[in-house]
Amino acid sequence: MLLPPHPVEEKKRSITVAPFECAWDEEFRFREAGRGCITFEASAHNDVTLVFREQPGSQHYHYKMDNSRHYIVILGSHRNKRLKIEVDGKTVVDVAGIGLCCSSSFQSYWISIYDGLISIGQGRHPNNNILFQWLDPDPNRNVQYVGLSSWDKHVGYRNISLMPSAPQNSILWSQIECAYVEPDGAGGHTRKQESKDGLDQRALANFLENWDFSDSIFVVGSERKVVPAHKVVLGSCGDFPFNLMMSRPAIELPSVSYPVLHSLLEYIYTGSTQISEWQLVSLLELSSQFKVKPLVMYCEEIIGCLKMSDAVSESSKKIQLSSGGSQAHQFYYFPFKAPLNTQKIEQFLVNGEHSDVNIYVNGHGLVTHAHKLILSLWSMTFDKMFTNGMKESSASNVFFEDVPVEAFFLLIQFMYSGELKVDIEEITPVLVELLLLSDQFGITALQFECCKRIMEFLSKARLVHIVKMICITHMSYLISENQIMILPTLVILVLILQHGHMTVTSEERVLDAILTWCMEACDCFNWTSVHELLSTSRPEKLFGGRLTAINTLLPFVRFPLVQPSVLHLMEKSNLAKNIEAFRQLVAEAIEFSNAGLRMATNTCERFHHRRSSYKELQYISDGDNNGVIYYAGTSFGKHQWINPVLAKNITVTASSPNSRYTDPKALVSKNYQATCFAGPRLEDGKMCSWWMVDIGPDHQLMCNYYTVRQDGSATFMRSWVLQGSMDGRSWTSLHVHEDDQTICQPGQFASWPITGQTALLPFRFFRVMLTAPATGVSNTWNLCICFLELYGYFR
Repeated sequence: MLLPPHPVEEKKRSITVAPFECAWDEEFRFREAGRGCITFEASAHNDVTLVFREQPGSQHYHYKMDNSRHYIVILGSHRNKRLKIEVDGKTVVDVAGIGLCCSSSFQSYWISIYDGLISIGQGRHPNNNILFQWLDPDPNRNVQYVGLSSWDKHVGYRNISLMPSAPQNSILWSQIECAYVEPDGAGGHTRKQESKDGLDQRALANFLENWDFSDSIFVVGSERKVVPAHKVVLGSCGDFPFNLMMSRPAIELPSVSYPVLHSLLEYIYTGSTQISEWQLVSLLELSSQFKVKPLVMYCEEIIGCLKMSDAVSESSKKIQLSSGGSQAHQFYYFPFKAPLNTQKIEQFLVNGEHSDVNIYVNGHGLVTHAHKLILSLWSMTFDKMFTNGMKESSASNVFFEDVPVEAFFLLIQFMYSGELKVDIEEITPVLVELLLLSDQFGITALQFECCKRIMEFLSKARLVHIVKMICITHMSYLISENQIMILPTLVILVLILQHGHMTVTSEERVLDAILTWCMEACDCFNWTSVHELLSTSRPEKLFGGRLTAINTLLPFVRFPLVQPSVLHLMEKSNLAKNIEAFRQLVAEAIEFSNAGLRMATNTCERFHHRRSSYKELQYISDGDNNGVIYYAGTSFGKHQWINPVLAKNITVTASSPNSRYTDPKALVSKNYQATCFAGPRLEDGKMCSWWMVDIGPDHQLMCNYYTVRQDGSATFMRSWVLQGSMDGRSWTSLHVHEDDQTICQPGQFASWPITGQTALLPFRFFRVMLTAPATGVSNTWNLCICFLELYGYFR
């Protein structure tokens, strides 16, 4: 989520940077230290290099000589083969084949920094087409100046824009723990994971020659030294002769020395090892015996080099062998790196080979055959369960209570693949359950991925939909205070609002949560506190990048339900003085209260005190079976669904006569229609077109959500209104759309909430009416929707 771009002056929109130089300018500066985004086009053979510093450098500045704190992002490093990120001169990211440059034309890129989260993408639109992300565990929140640099060839930059930035998908990164990279003693880097209780996450290297979970042994040398190992690890990178008839198979190696076996196992468990030069041939023979192919190739290559240089084969000089890095994954903590084969590890979950624990869920039965070592690598909870000396430590069957089975299996599947293997286009209860489970078992990377998926929908104005998914999950009652911290405050506020057993005592609580979220605060602020803060601070400073979100979110507060005395206090507050949307909503609520509209008052009372007389038909997802029109097709819950127009439970009419493509039955059917429209007509001297639904004289609906679906045409509506009426003649506008760009594809669903006092008013008739021409070159007054559904409180 980004604010509109703040372009650099025209004189700075095209720059050519000579080799080993850097372009700086006061205009190349983030508005807020530590938070900003730069978009640009670049043309280069290699090394499109951007420097982020606390202070600008000189023309002849070069990052290799910089001793101050800074970030470096290099697109097309190593002769246009790699992407690199450096922090204070140390490489923290070095991956192949990402963000490569082009010398024949300009390519568009964007780089965003937000409190240490560095996001890199291609294209002109930030937060789209993300190539890579990395989160600094020790963020430099003071970087503010951007330098455009090069390496050994000229780099051309143009169309440079700087703009404010917000965390990717609005994730509250401070609430998400992340793996990080820290230097090791040899000048390289090791990955480390912080667990919630301050204990380090166990790495695969911790299990090297460790008896925990070992299920095989090597008996090596004439001294018959016993070395423990793990079949799931060995089997994923080679071909080891396990005797499946033995509980702990023994592999006899009488002619192999322990240092050679140790080097083989160290290479398998850590990805690198050292061995004396004279033992290379023995290591080659042993790795060939067990078909550890990467090590075989590495040993052959080194031996070939030694032969060519006529090196002495009896040398005691140590040779370093490395697998060349971890396998590519979207986050830093991934416990399986080369030479382990991730595909083989995934297959072990599928076929249960080498498993040592059976996972059961009470009431469901067996979930999967798993491996204690793999579960322990990802989760301290599992690690403690299997090593604390309790019955689970030695048991082959483990039972779980109150765990959603589908989400639990996805969690286990993630631990074997490092990927969230669920293909969804919208939020589902399973994803919410998975988020809560990942927190329960301390799997930070999965928390991150679930939050990312959820926030993608939040960024698309799907907040209410997301919250309703949270509300229907049967795990909702298990949410703890710690788990609440991994969800945005705004999601929790509506969660409280929606739950029957989590009562909202006043609309002020909803307002407080909105203000808290917009302030990006960890502690909840009430509106009176924000009123006091605004006496000494401007809204732009207090709310930052989320100031524009207030206009969208404040209508979720039902101000007419606030006590009149509180409304008058709000009217005089600094919130009303500084935030126009707040002032208008409060003024409307006061007017509504003063008018003493009996109908609305009775509706509010029924809504709170006699709600049992209404059936709640709650929006869950686009095209679901939870709306009033679908409910009418079941004769209001009496039988299986049939088209409600054919059943004569509702009546659908259009602004134009019925025809092949203006068919009332089609609008409320469950089938997609390639062509379905209501044609134009003149009403009160104005052109319009509409579809209208009559739910019957014996029924009323307090509508709080509605869904439409575009037909197969590209005639997309942009300005329209949803209206309600009791008599079909006098209409009340429930939701007015002006230049709404939501619908942009044929067959697309789109849904919107109804907020404010109109959501509390019951109506019999509802219509969607086009108020201005739609897009396209012909028939632009046709209302081209093939589906309509209404939600709310029905009786």
